Amino acid sequence: MKVGILTLPLYCNYGGIMQCYALQTILQRMGHETVILQRDFDRKYTFLGACIYYTKHMIKLLIGRRSSWHYYVSQEKRDYIAQNTIKFIIKHINPRSERCLTTQELKKEVRKYKLDAIIVGSDQVWRPSYSPSILNYFLDFLEEDHRIRKISYGASFGCEDWTFTRQQTIECSKLLKTFNAISVREESAIKLCKEHFGVNAIQVLDPTMLLHKEDYIKLISTNKKKRGGLFCYVLDRNKEKQRIINFIANATQLVSFESMPELEEDTFNLYSDINKCIYPPIEDWLSAFNEAEMVMTDSFHGTVFSIIFNKPFWVVGNEGRGITRFKNILSLFGLEGRMITNNSLSSINIHEAIDWTKVNKRRNELICHSIGFLQSAI
Repeated sequence: MKVGILTLPLYCNYGGIMQCYALQTILQRMGHETVILQRDFDRKYTFLGACIYYTKHMIKLLIGRRSSWHYYVSQEKRDYIAQNTIKFIIKHINPRSERCLTTQELKKEVRKYKLDAIIVGSDQVWRPSYSPSILNYFLDFLEEDHRIRKISYGASFGCEDWTFTRQQTIECSKLLKTFNAISVREESAIKLCKEHFGVNAIQVLDPTMLLHKEDYIKLISTNKKKRGGLFCYVLDRNKEKQRIINFIANATQLVSFESMPELEEDTFNLYSDINKCIYPPIEDWLSAFNEAEMVMTDSFHGTVFSIIFNKPFWVVGNEGRGITRFKNILSLFGLEGRMITNNSLSSINIHEAIDWTKVNKRRNELICHSIGFLQSAI
């Protein structure tokens, strides 16, 4: 079958890129032709829009909320800091549709590829604030085409709170009821689908977990120098997380290292050196998991890849990015005790081992279940 994959825009997010790569790979191994439907934000700069955006930004800063400057950044600058991740996408995620900024452009690409099915997912495709067009991710552009199978794989709302407007809920509920098969990534999403959309869903693994460590090692660059033993993959840096990193490094006598830009993304519009904002290659990021003796992360996919590579890890739950996702992935494998905070450091045995035999057995069971869903859905 010819299968379209509709996920969030691929940019600098390592986990978002790798889940797309993994889903594409699994479908191709099943014998299907795939194409990534590139739905992107239509970032049009207007003076009024900039005034509104930066006014909101300043208000957030004044009331103590974290905010980013990066929305009104030229596409050239965005592409510049994403130059390494774009290389990976061009090389490994193919074919891809033309970049679609509107629903009509998306319809045109679907007709061009003569698709038999479209899979929405994975990642936080059902989180309105993350979406270029939330209705598109419920396949509103297929309303008149009943030939194409509609499937969600590992779709995530990102959090337990309901963030859809009343009108979005009504419209998305209507659209989702026309799907042929519905699966979500978190257990909490099953309840949300039932309560707000009136549909039944099943839980499946994030696509990255359908591949094995050996699949990712094939992508890793060779002749890498040892950077350290404690890989710190931290998306939202702050003093609390740095204190945890220092505590773990001292307790384990491991040298900490990162695979992230020297400066955070929210500085690149630009009030600093843009060269310090460039994201390292994805191959370096994957290699970091392979070479690490331990991982400390505040990232969902940082947690996932620690499990895939069987590395001892500690997670700082990231409230801003959705704590539900962390709790769910840890509970799936009986690893709830790997979540830490500054307050819990004194009561945790940093050297506590993980029973990887038990974890890997559980993961293989969930892989069979998840691939079984895809096979029956398509």
